[in-house]
Amino acid sequence: MKSVNIYTDGSCKSNPGPGGWAAVLVYGKTEKEISGGAADTTNNRMELTAVISALKLLKEPCRVTVTTDSKYVSDGITKGWAASWKSHGWKKSDKSPALNPELWDELLALCKIHTVSFEWVKGHAGHPYNERCDTMAQAEAEKYKNPIADIEKIGTGC
Repeated sequence: MKSVNIYTDGSCKSNPGPGGWAAVLVYGKTEKEISGGAADTTNNRMELTAVISALKLLKEPCRVTVTTDSKYVSDGITKGWAASWKSHGWKKSDKSPALNPELWDELLALCKIHTVSFEWVKGHAGHPYNERCDTMAQAEAEKYKNPIADIEKIGTGC
């Protein structure tokens, strides 16, 4: 089984608001960067989308280490939260609805194809791949900003 390292990050200019995601896949000496975004989203949706998008690129089952600064994503899988939410009809232990069920469901399915482990890193702490993903995710989010909406928020001051 091939071993692949995936580094991810998600970003949102306001939450919700314009967002971006990015991932770097590393297999041996080969690196592939991917990124995307959405006009109206949340940071957690972007974090999940980064991991899902990267895993979907793999053409065969792999041993994957996902490095992320998202506790939401890493804990959601490693602590079994997402699997529990799914088994309870996408309800959390307090009976409130789990957010982003369609993305969690997709991630859970991908984790059945691949052998996936998660490593959490502190964001904005100098990890080279995390910083690279952050820069790409921020650039994607910037593409979806609406300058007219920004002006309306500021007002004319007249």
